[in-house]
Amino acid sequence: MYHLIDPLLRVMKMHETSNIVFKKKLLLFLFLFCSSIAFTQRIEPMGDSSVQQTFTKEKTDSLKKIHSPKKAALLSAVFPGLGQIYNKKYWKLPIVYGAMGISTGIFIYNLNWYRRTRFAYKVLVTKDTNNYPNVYPALKFLIDRNDANALRFARDQYRRDIDYSAIFFIVMWGLNIVDATVDAHLKGFDVSPNLSFRFQPGYSELAGTNGLSLIMRIGK
Repeated sequence: MYHLIDPLLRVMKMHETSNIVFKKKLLLFLFLFCSSIAFTQRIEPMGDSSVQQTFTKEKTDSLKKIHSPKKAALLSAVFPGLGQIYNKKYWKLPIVYGAMGISTGIFIYNLNWYRRTRFAYKVLVTKDTNNYPNVYPALKFLIDRNDANALRFARDQYRRDIDYSAIFFIVMWGLNIVDATVDAHLKGFDVSPNLSFRFQPGYSELAGTNGLSLIMRIGK
C-alpha cells in the first residue's frame, strides 16, 4: 500500500500548498466583498431647514436618474469591474481583479496538471513507449514503476479541483455583479430628514425611559 501512497504524495505536493493559500485568499476576498456592500452608503449632512431638505431631495432624485442598478449589473456581467467603475468605486477594482485573477490562476494550474496526469496515465495503460519522452518529467517515475493507480487517482483529483476552481470563478463573477448592483441602488438611497424610519436619542415618552428610539413617520 505504501508504494501507491508515496508516489502520489510526491505528485500532489506542489499543488496542495497552492490550494490552501487559494482558499484562504478566497475567504478574505469574500469578506471584503461583503464588507464593501454593507458600507457603501454615503450619509449626507442632515438639517432642519427647508433649503437643506430641498437640496437633499434634488440630489437624491438626480442620483436615482444617473445611476441605474440595471446598467451597473449589465456592465459587471459583461466584464468584471465595469460596474464598479460606473459607480465610481475605483478602490474596489483591486479586490475584483484579485479575486478573479486568483480563481483563474488556480483553474489554469489544475487544468495543466490534469492534462499531464491524463496523458501519462494513457501512455502507461496503452504501453505507448513512443510518447514516453513527451510525458511530464515529474510523472515519468510513476510510469517506470508501472503505478497506474497513483496516476489515475492524481488525474481524478485534478479533475475535481478543476470543477471547484470553475465554481469559485463563477461565484466571484456573481459577487462582482451583486456588489455593483447594490452600490447603484444605494447611490439613490434617501437619507433626508423625512425618512420613514429614523433613530432618535433621548427621552421616550412611550417607554418612559432614556435611550435610543426608533421613530416611524406616517404621512407628512
